[in-house]
Amino acid sequence: MCDVVVIGAGIIGMLTARELHTAGYSVTILEQGQAARESSWAGGGILSPIYPWRYPEPINRLAAWSQQIYPDFCEQLREQTGIDPEWIRSGFLMLDTDEMEHALDWCRERNISAVSWSDEDLHGREPELSAAFTHAVCMTDVAQIRNPRLVKALREFLTKMGVEILEHRPVQRIVIEQGQVTGVETAQGKIQTGRVVVAAGAWSGELLQRQGLGLPVKPVRGQMLLFNARPGLINHILLWEGRYLIPRVDGKVLMGSTLEEVGFSHEVTEEAAQVLRDKAVTMVPALDGVEIERHWAGLRPGSPSGVPYIGPVTDIDGLYLNTGHYRYGVVMGLASARQLRALIAGDEPILPVADYAPGSLLERVAESIPE
Repeated sequence: MCDVVVIGAGIIGMLTARELHTAGYSVTILEQGQAARESSWAGGGILSPIYPWRYPEPINRLAAWSQQIYPDFCEQLREQTGIDPEWIRSGFLMLDTDEMEHALDWCRERNISAVSWSDEDLHGREPELSAAFTHAVCMTDVAQIRNPRLVKALREFLTKMGVEILEHRPVQRIVIEQGQVTGVETAQGKIQTGRVVVAAGAWSGELLQRQGLGLPVKPVRGQMLLFNARPGLINHILLWEGRYLIPRVDGKVLMGSTLEEVGFSHEVTEEAAQVLRDKAVTMVPALDGVEIERHWAGLRPGSPSGVPYIGPVTDIDGLYLNTGHYRYGVVMGLASARQLRALIAGDEPILPVADYAPGSLLERVAESIPE
């Protein structure tokens, strides 16, 4: 028997397990496939919401808390595992002229560093940016992370700390007896526990549906491209009309992304590749003719407003959620995990509980929870 079973070995599940292990709980993670191979691996790793002023404050509060912690967290992972997650303060350069004043006002109100560049200033900092762009707003402190390296380091850390990660172990059902979690059933048998955290990303709604609970979390596919570019081609994360280019340390440039509600399909399409490539070349003409090294898709856990569900499920002792992070699991993950740890351990939460509480947002879709 373990103290807590975490369902899902993505960034949210692993960060949650790390927090709970640090708090003294024994933790087992169950993953239906490979650890951290879904949205956690596939995303761009921008440590900020895209157009943060468009989002509800609960999202930005989670992001802001995590942004402060990330540099030390990544350095600790590097020291403990020898794997560098490549946290880099790239700056976030927004090229949408119709939102620039709003962006600057939003940043000023929150004491977030942001500057406006035009003409020579802009192109002096980004020489390969298309001459069609003459103005930009740069959020200078925004950083990025390299998702595959982050989750690899996190998994290595958890393994060293004795957290068991069981892959290819889909949960058939959460066992609930007289309103209390008593375990989870898998094809390999039952694991006894008094606490279960559902952190199954895009599959969380489907899992809870089997328990007679409705959760409005659904998969949203995102396709991305990786250009095999030269180092220094671009210096900042570039954002325009909802698409972004991210420069990596080794010179590769990531272009994302699509937003597609196509169920649980990971299929990539030539149409999406063409749209993404055209947008990339429009921003940075020097990418024209650069080899596209990879084209892939991931499934995000979409929730109605993008605000995740973090906390206990009403009327079921021991059942908790940490899911529905949509596009921003990486940037909100550290705060989400700390918030849930506080709720499980009875500590003071870092953020208002009601903003993320799932109790009022879940609705019964069956007369009773399966026993």
